[in-house]
Order: sequence, then structure tokens, then C-alpha cells
Amino acid sequence: MTPATLLTTGLGASLAAEQKSAEVTDWAARVGWLVGLALFVALVYWLMREGWKWRGTLQGDLPELSAAPEEPGEARLTMSGRYHGSTTAGQWLDRIVAHGLGTRSRVELTLTDAGLDVVRPGAADFFVPREVLREARLDKGIAGKVLTEGGLLIVTWAHGERLIDSGFRSDHAAEHNEWVEAINSMINKTETEGAR
Repeated sequence: MTPATLLTTGLGASLAAEQKSAEVTDWAARVGWLVGLALFVALVYWLMREGWKWRGTLQGDLPELSAAPEEPGEARLTMSGRYHGSTTAGQWLDRIVAHGLGTRSRVELTLTDAGLDVVRPGAADFFVPREVLREARLDKGIAGKVLTEGGLLIVTWAHGERLIDSGFRSDHAAEHNEWVEAINSMINKTETEGAR
């Protein structure tokens, strides 16, 4: 090694040995900031939870959800996927949380002659009778979930005095068009029979 290399190496080693972190001298201030930050996060979480509960209270006039009939009939279509929540029809950001409709979950959908059976493991199941189904369409978003155009199956149905949009996403998105056609043809058939 050349003398210049030895000098550079020795100088670099001595500088590295001298660099040390400054000692923490004010532990009370650091602990105070950490406790303050933890309290702030807890407050924000508590406010979000209270807002969710308040929304449920405001929607308390929503009737209980229907249960599946004893004999729903033969399954026309079945689908596995995700339930992304329900909103007031036409207002994709106005989430409905009453009766567990705001809780996301896995879902097993079954379309029968009696209606739409929504089975949600870990959340409240519900049934949408054929008579209250209003429309099925493909859309890109519902409260808290936005996808590409046509990424969500939206089913509009009447419950009490409200129209509700419920959003579903199949594990196989190619199934969505078949569901839209089947539900809409079932609704149109019901309306045609009712007009006679």
C-alpha cells in the first residue's frame, strides 16, 4: 500500500471511531411525546367508532332483514366473493351500517326463484325477496371500495321505504355479466307477470 492509501484509511477509521450518537438527555420529553401521540391515535380511533355507532342509530328505522325461506327453490346462479357493503341507492358514499349491512365480509350468493340469498360467514346473513329486487348493474365503486369500471356487481333492492344498493365482487369477475342479466330478466319477468 502506498503512504497516501495508508493515510486515507487511517484518517477514515479515526473519524468513524469518533462519530457517536448524541446521548439522550431528556427522557421525560421523549416519553411525553410518545404518550401524547398514543393518546391522539386512541382519540381518533374512538371518534371513528362513535361515528359508526351514531350512523347506526340514525338508521335505526330500517326494518329487520329478511331470512331465507325454508324452500327457496333451485339455485339459478351461485357466486363466491366479497360483500363490500350497502349504501342508499344512487348515493355510493352513504353507507348503511344498521343490521350489519356496513360490514365487509366474504360472501356466498345464491340466486333462486324466491330471491337472492346472501350468506356471510362472520357477519349477519340476509335474504332479498324477488319482489323487492329492483335492478342489477356493473359499477366501479361503493362506499370504501373503488375498482375499475364494471368491477362491482351492484344489486338495488327495496327495504322498508328505502332503496338500497349492495355491492359484491366475485372471485371470478367474468361472472358479473351473467348475474346482471339473470337478475334483470327475473325482475322484468316479475313486472310482466304483474301487469297481466
